[in-house]
Parts: sequence; structure tokens; C-alpha cells
Amino acid sequence: MTNYIPEDEIEKQKSFLYKIKEINSNFYVRNGRKPRANTETYGCQQNENDTERIRGMLEECGYDFCDSAENADLVIYNTCAVRENAEDRVYGRLGILKHIKESRPEMIIGLCGCMVQQEHIVERIKKVYSHVDLIFGTHALYKLPQLLYETITGNSAVIDIQNSDGAIAEDIPIKRDSPDKAWVSIMYGCNNCCSYCIVPYVRGRERSRKPEKILDEIKKLVADGVTEICLLGQNVNSYGKDLDENIDFSDLLRMVNALDGVKRIRFMTSHPKDFGDRLIDAMVECDKVCPQLHLPFQAGNNRVLKEMNRKYTKEEYIEKIHRVKERIPGIALSTDVIVGFPTETNEDFEDTLDVLRRVEFDNIFSFIYSRREGTPAAKLDFVLTNDEIHKNFNRLLEVQNEISKRKNDAYVGKIVEVLVDGQSKNNAKMLSGRSETAKIVNFRGDESLAGKYVKVKITEAHTWSLNGELIN
Repeated sequence: MTNYIPEDEIEKQKSFLYKIKEINSNFYVRNGRKPRANTETYGCQQNENDTERIRGMLEECGYDFCDSAENADLVIYNTCAVRENAEDRVYGRLGILKHIKESRPEMIIGLCGCMVQQEHIVERIKKVYSHVDLIFGTHALYKLPQLLYETITGNSAVIDIQNSDGAIAEDIPIKRDSPDKAWVSIMYGCNNCCSYCIVPYVRGRERSRKPEKILDEIKKLVADGVTEICLLGQNVNSYGKDLDENIDFSDLLRMVNALDGVKRIRFMTSHPKDFGDRLIDAMVECDKVCPQLHLPFQAGNNRVLKEMNRKYTKEEYIEKIHRVKERIPGIALSTDVIVGFPTETNEDFEDTLDVLRRVEFDNIFSFIYSRREGTPAAKLDFVLTNDEIHKNFNRLLEVQNEISKRKNDAYVGKIVEVLVDGQSKNNAKMLSGRSETAKIVNFRGDESLAGKYVKVKITEAHTWSLNGELIN
């Protein structure tokens, strides 16, 4: 059964929020401005969603926001533990902040998220990066007002990395990054325990939110102008298993689809072992669910999949994809792939390439295996050399780039509906947005179109994006 943070604890956090707001009001009187906060997010969409909650609480505390740590009075990095390079980037940023804090000792530096949910990481930070003032793990996010107050009023570092499966905290303030699209977490944690993955150890066991809480959140988003919803979970297919009522993810999908004002629904991530016809039926029958599916297969070799503890075979995965394509023609498919799992041989890797060629994903998210302390796979010895792993990784990209370009070429001449995000990041003269199949579409148009749905005729295809002309 899902555990919830008691309402009196949430009210307690609100009292600390008001205390910080009073402190920041005095800051304004002294300095003629509000204190500035800078947040940076590393990792997955769940981390991005968590950062929106952090920003929501900070805004209620009376903070303004800035884009650079150099100009901030408070810096919070929301960290990722899935890959080593994400951790290295955080350590690099902390090194830079040390010099800034030497000149501005009143600056507060905070770390949160998956990386700091691990005790050995916290010990390293305490030893090497003693200028960090605040550390809190994934289960303590809702306590930010209290922890920040203790940091502001105390003389030593504040640390809260409670080791538990966590509980769900509702009604936390949230500051969304987009006025038109929103992440909505439907569950937290993971029960799958893949041998390479640290997530179950840092985010705890699966906890599903009550459907009425999810629907209420979406209704409020719609009232604020949001039209595209992405339902989030480490494995959305497991939604509802821990609830008292008889409900699963396909049921929830139908409930969201029935809400007025919602125009597009996406979801991620699905686990292949739990993905079945009941969900496919819901995707087919729910007119607002986008024809897009992210279904990680990670590796193509059955022995490697077993050692990863993925609980499906290459053949089972491909058969499920076949059923999806048959029921939803034109669906855009994406996946995650790990290259260089310790026991993977060059022959095993050929099975991964075979999956790419047979499925023909629109795009993939590919990673070289990163050893994570505390996971079963961390004890395994590597079969391939580092050079061999990198050569395989480059081969993977070559195969997929050709497929992605060919898939995008098929869009040339077609008319697609695009939700406009705004100015393109790569070309100031162009607008950019996403099609129903999550394709990036660039086209010329007035910036007033941001947040609107427009028709665009595709005129040019690139590997990772499409160019088109606005249809009036």
C-alpha cells in the first residue's frame, strides 16, 4: 500500500516556507532586490519534474531566479546517479563554485537528487567539497523549506538522506518550465532491480499516486492553459499495483483521455516485460494519446538480457513491437540501448544491431555502460576492452543515424500538426515545435504562435529534425 506524507507534515513545511519568506523580505529591504536562486538539473524527466517542485517551493519562499550560479545567492543542483559522467559534471561545477564562494561566503550551495541518496557519495562531498551547505536525497525533497531554513539559520552543513522506500508528498508548490506542456508524475520508484541500475536503491520501491490526485493536477494544468501532458514513472506499466483499488495504467490513460482540455497525452517509460495488449488497446482507443512509444530494450542478446535481469527475450521484445506497429500504423518508436555491459562480447553486440535493423526505431538514447557501486553488475569483469566498446558504440550510432534519416525522409511532403515551443535553439530566424510523433519541426513564423497548434508541410529532413513551411 502506498504511503503518503501526513498533511500535518506538509503544513509544517509551509510554516518553514513562511519563515524563509520573512528572511528574504528583510534581504529585499537591505539589498533592493529579492535573493536569486539558480537551479540545474542532471538526469531524467523525473529529475526535471522534481526540479519544478524545488523551484515552486523557492518561489513561495520569496526567491527570484537567474540563469547562472555566478549571480546567485542560492544554488541547487538536482543530481543523477545513473551514469558516471553526470556525477563528474556535478563535481566539476562544485569545483567552480568553491572559488565563487570564497569571494561570497554568504552564498548557499545545495545538492539533491539520486546521486546524493548514496552514502559513499555524501562522504566524498563532505571530505572534498566541504563548501556545500545543504544535501538532501530523493525522499526528503518535500522537506526543502525546513532544511533550507536550518541551513540559513545554522552554522554547519545540513544533510538529510533518509534511507527508506519513500512516501508520496502531495500539494507541493510547482513552477513549470513550459506554459503549454507538463510532466505529471503518476508514480515513484522501481521494483525491477535491473542488475546495472542504481534507481531502485536511490528512489525506493514503486509508489503509485491515487488517480484522483493525478486527475486533479491535470485539471488544474488545463485551467492554466496546458494542453499536452506527459505521464511519468520509472515503469508506468506497473502503475496501480500497490493501490487498494483495482486500476492499472491503461485505466488511468483512459481517465486522462476523457478530460476536457487535454489535447495530447504522452507517457514514459514502459518496461517491455509488462507491456501488453491491454495497454495497446488503450493507445488505439484513446484519441488523445500520441502515436509514439518509448520502450527500452537495452541489449539484443538473450544471455546479456538475462544477466541484466530484464525478464524478456529479444524475440519477445520484437514480437511486442510487431503488435504495436500492426495496431498503430505510423507510430514513432524510441528506445534505450546500453553498449558494453561487462559480459557482452562482440558477437552479443551483433544481436543489438540486429534489433535496430529489424525494429527501425525513429531514434534511440544510447549509452556506454557505467559501473554503479552497489549494483550486482558492478561486480562483473569486462570481456571487451575500452577501445572495443567505443568502436561498437560508434557502429551503433552509424546504423541508427541511417535509419533515423530514412524515417525522417518519409515525412517530406506530408502535413503535420505541431505544438509550437517558440524560437528554435539553433536558428533564431526559425520557430520550433513537436509533431504528434515527437519529431522536432523547424519553420518560419511569428513568435506569437508559441503555445499554439499549427499545420506545417515538411520540406526537408535531417537526421534529428524536420524543416517545413507553415500552412495558413
